Amino acid sequence: MTTLLTSAEKNRLIAALALAMFLAAVEGTIVTLAIPTIVGDLQGFDLISHVFSLYLLTGALATPIYGKLSDLYGRKRMLMVGIVIFLVGSVLCGFAQDMVSLIIFRAVQGIGAGAIYLVPMIIVGDVFPLNERGKVQGMLSMVWGVAGLLGPFLGGLLIDLLSWHWIFFINIPFGLLTIVILQTSFTEDFHRQRHHIDFPGIVTLTLAMLAFLAIFVFADEGATLLTARNAVLLAVSVLLLFVFYRIERRSPEPIVPFDVLTKSSVFVNIVALLLMAVIFAFDVYTPLYLQNVRGLTPLFAGLALLASSVSWMLVSIPLGKLMLRFGGKPLNAIGMGATFLLLLPLLLLTQDSPIIFIVVVAFLFGIGPGIAMTTQTMIIQNSVGFEKRGAAVAVNSLVRTLGQTIGISVFGALFNARIIQGFEEGGITQYDLGNLYDLAAYQEGVSWDQIVAVLLDSVHVVYFALIVIAALGVVLSLIMPRPALSAEVPGAAPTPQTDADASE
Repeated sequence: MTTLLTSAEKNRLIAALALAMFLAAVEGTIVTLAIPTIVGDLQGFDLISHVFSLYLLTGALATPIYGKLSDLYGRKRMLMVGIVIFLVGSVLCGFAQDMVSLIIFRAVQGIGAGAIYLVPMIIVGDVFPLNERGKVQGMLSMVWGVAGLLGPFLGGLLIDLLSWHWIFFINIPFGLLTIVILQTSFTEDFHRQRHHIDFPGIVTLTLAMLAFLAIFVFADEGATLLTARNAVLLAVSVLLLFVFYRIERRSPEPIVPFDVLTKSSVFVNIVALLLMAVIFAFDVYTPLYLQNVRGLTPLFAGLALLASSVSWMLVSIPLGKLMLRFGGKPLNAIGMGATFLLLLPLLLLTQDSPIIFIVVVAFLFGIGPGIAMTTQTMIIQNSVGFEKRGAAVAVNSLVRTLGQTIGISVFGALFNARIIQGFEEGGITQYDLGNLYDLAAYQEGVSWDQIVAVLLDSVHVVYFALIVIAALGVVLSLIMPRPALSAEVPGAAPTPQTDADASE
């Protein structure tokens, strides 16, 4: 368990965690910005979603393992392991020469990212009492804003002056600096004990997730999910999840203790899954719109997206005090409602939309997710004591990653299907989804304006899907039970669990 820290030690710890999260945050900003350039160079437009989905898939599979191992062997050790794996994957990605190798190396990178996204949130729940935790979460949320400010400049400059390969190599100095600061600033008083490792649970859950996510990872190979292959994969995943449930019930130290799944936390996790699908799709398809439809360079596209990071950062800071006053449920509902309403202006984007309008739309969008995601994190942290916090936060991180993985794959299939339909409606019979930007791949007489019109329509279809998903998140946020506060939360007064929130 982490020892009690002085104010100065807490500040050093916040700096270390912020730097660790910055490593992954700036990477996400740069890759989403650079993906149109990457697929243009490697000629794999039809594989865009796989660059993200395989990264997210391995991160999702690693998340519950990191969560449980951090409960057993310490937070610091697992975070350091994740950073090293992330750096190895980054180097491999930088040397990729084709889309297939890039996708494989991104999968390696994702294994390390699973720890970087997860473990800092667990550490915050361990060290900081409830009355401080919201402020700390807001400060860490600022990391995403800073990454949003620096990432576009850095990514745009690297792409324009060097090549897209350097967006991965730039992780190395940040990662090494993070390791040094963590090693010198965070002392964890963790007692080593002999533990039972739930290997059957790990293997069964991994296979179940692989079977389930394969349905969506390869969704863009066809226009429908209703195939015999997907039916078999779904049946296999359900069977394996049942076996996993039986194994966990009998395991002395299950990788996913089921008593962390209260009724309110189940609702929070489902809403988090939907929200992450929306956020990630916005981050992927908005740069595509800005560069390929609006015609902005990667650098200017990044500048236009800075606004959402700034608004996210600003609204996160006061949420801790607001949660103490009003509770998590109202704040979560407000955040999801704002997300729904502020997605609507995206449908108004055109090929000639003014830059100022795009900036305003992006700024407004960041408000809703900034409120909802920070609140959801605090709800999950507050729901259990120290010995199960790693597992509880890991489950939340897992479902968020599942939301990203499923979302980007489904949206990729929807996007590609709409492009094909648009080409057919426009009389374009000769095209190559993997080489969409080369006019030589089309029959004679096809203009770039025709292609841009199809791309704009396809992006609007994705935005409309995001609005529908956000609306469902609003409904679930309104009907969810009010979360109870664990008596074991540092600095919190004991609050008995209500019958509505008791574990089944």
